[in-house]
Amino acid sequence: MKVISLTTTNYKRAKHVEIKPDPDGNLVIVAGKNGQGKSSVLDSIAAALGGANSKTTPKPIRDGEDRAEIVLETEELTVTRVFTPSGSRLTLTSKDGAKYPKAQAKLDELVGNLSMDPLAFTLLDDKKQLAQLLDLVDLPFDPDQLEAERKQVFDERTAVNRRVKEFESALAQFGELPEGVPANEVSVSELLGEYRKLEQAQQENDRYLTDLNESQYKVQELERQLAAAKDHLAKVTDFVSNLSDHTADLEQLRAQIDGAEETNRLVRKAQERGALSFQFEAAKGQANQLTAKLDQIAKTKADGLASAQFPVEGLGFTEDGVTYQSVPFKQASSAEQIRVSMAMAIALNPKLKVIRIQDGSLLDTDSLALIEATAQEHGYQIWLEVVGDDIEDAYTIIDGEVA
Repeated sequence: MKVISLTTTNYKRAKHVEIKPDPDGNLVIVAGKNGQGKSSVLDSIAAALGGANSKTTPKPIRDGEDRAEIVLETEELTVTRVFTPSGSRLTLTSKDGAKYPKAQAKLDELVGNLSMDPLAFTLLDDKKQLAQLLDLVDLPFDPDQLEAERKQVFDERTAVNRRVKEFESALAQFGELPEGVPANEVSVSELLGEYRKLEQAQQENDRYLTDLNESQYKVQELERQLAAAKDHLAKVTDFVSNLSDHTADLEQLRAQIDGAEETNRLVRKAQERGALSFQFEAAKGQANQLTAKLDQIAKTKADGLASAQFPVEGLGFTEDGVTYQSVPFKQASSAEQIRVSMAMAIALNPKLKVIRIQDGSLLDTDSLALIEATAQEHGYQIWLEVVGDDIEDAYTIIDGEVA
């Protein structure tokens, strides 16, 4: 459906404007200087079909008037919207004059998204383009919430990976430890105690050896004490025969004592290295878990995008803005941006084939020709607002009326 007649009376700045577009044309140009009411004419199309709320349109009635009326006629329907200080009233009739009891519900079935202005979309910055696209697309996830979760996990993984690097660097400084490093430090006091015991035993052995020598000397020198000396000699000889030589054990303990400090240093180093290895492995595990979580978030986003119905095939988005064919939308040529934006507007208005474009003065000749050709190709009607009062084939608005 297209608009075949629009009559706007006392709506915003429009006083009385009646436009009947050329049925064979696809471009309706509404021109005029600023403040004359041309924007009110284009706005009246949306107001007739969807109404006007107090937030976006606090004063729908022209100053000095107490009533505004918009009559919009298509090939199939006539829409009449009346505004009074107490509110608005909608009447919807078919070609045979029958009234629809649920007029707004019927319009909602027919009207797409008239707020989509292709030219305005191309002029938005990246963030605003993204916001408008997300308003038009029903995604199976909340992009802001998903991005916040991704950023939180990414920052957490960055911190964990920093700790992994620190542990890895600390482990590298240890180098390789010799084999056989004990698990626990050596007790020097215990070794010294054992050494003293053996030392005392060896001293006692030495005394017995000295006693033996003296006894033998006495046996030779003191014949008269031979019997007693022989008896004593036998006892001492028997005792000496049962003595153990502790020289080797003393040497071994002395070596252990001498090397205890180095052994203990290596033990402490091994224990510290073991603790660092444990922390390193734990941090690596945590980083791997966070990486898996990031991968899952990315998969959720990818699956959501794959299932989302975008107005135009190839459209998508990142946290930075809108993309087309996986390339930032802003990097496309002006003609490509307009072509895609027109395709979006067409996809969003499949039944009422009407697209409004404000700031039409910004379009160069090539861009305007592209828009008109696209509209003609798909059977759409473009209502274009242009600043100026000498535009060819335009409905020029002066003080709220068609000149």
